[in-house]
Order: sequence, then structure tokens, then C-alpha cells
Amino acid sequence: MIVVTGATGNVGRALVGRLTAEGTPVRALTRAPDRAGLPESVDVGHLDLSGDRPRPADLAPLFEGASGLFLHLQAAGTHTAALLEAARASGVRHVTVLSSGIIQDGADTSHPIYAAHAQLEAHVTESGLGHTFLRPNAFATNSLQWAPQIHAGDTVRGPFGGAVTAPIHEDDIAAVAARTLLDDGHDGAVHRLTGPDAVTTEQQIHAIGTALGRTLRFVDIPPNEVGPELFPHVPPQMLPAILASFAETVGAEPEITTTVETVTGKPARTFAQWADDHKDDFRP
Repeated sequence: MIVVTGATGNVGRALVGRLTAEGTPVRALTRAPDRAGLPESVDVGHLDLSGDRPRPADLAPLFEGASGLFLHLQAAGTHTAALLEAARASGVRHVTVLSSGIIQDGADTSHPIYAAHAQLEAHVTESGLGHTFLRPNAFATNSLQWAPQIHAGDTVRGPFGGAVTAPIHEDDIAAVAARTLLDDGHDGAVHRLTGPDAVTTEQQIHAIGTALGRTLRFVDIPPNEVGPELFPHVPPQMLPAILASFAETVGAEPEITTTVETVTGKPARTFAQWADDHKDDFRP
């Protein structure tokens, strides 16, 4: 059995679907099991670590019968060590971690995203469990932040239209995660994950328009006019650091890896393919 934390998130839900499609028993952990909407074959459990530090013994039943764990930062929060202790005591032997591509040589270690994911990886390393770190760069799903504007009209306002990334489809991350949990040869591996092509923010908007059969226009606005409503997935206190990171990608050449194809045998999907897969999310 594989335990999946963050099971109703973008990557977690895709991973649960892939594991169940291969006939692998899954226990999906979420804060709201009654609203999970996962396949009937999935054992859905409750996990909410937003309160006081839990005792590993109280968490142990969540991992009964499991050999693998998919670990998501938002699910574990500040109680990663207790969660991992419970997993190991219950027989889990391998954990695949959804980390971040910001973890690399020469990175700004004071960046809040770096700090959070570096601490997550450190907890896993110290746990003694076999592990694989997945370090994706830009998520294509971040473009869902533009959905309210696209619902309202054909003009999208935002900063850094020339910011260049290689966004990755959440299901491609899930595909790699599945292989690391089901196949041998990934213990100790660090998989850096990206999409296959470099695209600007403005080009992403145009690709979404193409998927919708509409012509969308991107209007660049100064960073000092950006409010938290434009980046609802970003905690407000982290927004300045995120905007500074975006500024560094304007006109840059992003990292592009072939890890998805190497691990899964299928190439990573383009942003245009992601936009087509998600076109209903952008329809009013």
C-alpha cells in the first residue's frame, strides 16, 4: 500500500489516480475526507497537522500496512518529523518527497520557499527512510491564478509578461512519483522536473486563449501594483520574494530537463497541452 498525503491537491489527486489505475492499494490522507471525491477503491483517511504537535503513536494507524509514502510539504507542515517517525515505526520503507526546484547549488538560502523545502528534505534524510526527492520548477497549475480574469473578459493584467519558465504538468510530476514508489532504482535519487519548452507568461496566456478558442491579451503592470488577489496561491508574506524571483526570470533561459521521459518513458507535456487539459477551468 502507498500512503499519499495532500491527496486532494493537484499532484496528489493525479498520483492517486495513477496508482489505483495500476491496481496499487492507496490510502489517501486529506483534511476533509468527506469532500475528497476520490475513487471508491481508495482508503481515505483524515490528516490535519495544523494544531499541536501530534504523538507519532497517534499517527501510526494511518500507515498500517503501507510500504511507501508520498510526502507533501503542506500536508506535513511543522510536524514532518513526527509524521515520518510514525511512518517508519509502522513499516514504511520509502518516501517520495514533493520538494522544489529552488533547492540547488548557488540558490538564495534565505528565500522562504528554499528554507521550507530544505527543512523538509532534511527531516526526511534524518528519518533514515529510503527516499527520493522530486524537485519540480514552475508548475503549470500556477496559471490557474489567471482564471478569474479570464472568466471576466479577454484581458489579463499581471507583472513580468516576459518572465520565462518551463512549466510542468501536474500529471507528469505524478507519473514520475508513481514510478519512484513502485519501481526499484530510485532510492537516494534527486529528480529535477520541468516541462519541455520555455514559455513566457504572456505566451501562457495566449496558449490558454487558443485552448478556449478566444484571443486573450496580456497587459503588463508594475510589480508595485500587484496585490495578493493576483497570486491567491501565495501566502501574502511570501509575495515580495516570489515577485523578486519572477523578475530574475525575465528574458532568462530556464532549466529544461528530460527527467520525465527518462523515468516514465513518455515525454513531458507542453504548456499548450496543459492548457487544453484545463480549458474548462478557464470557462465562465
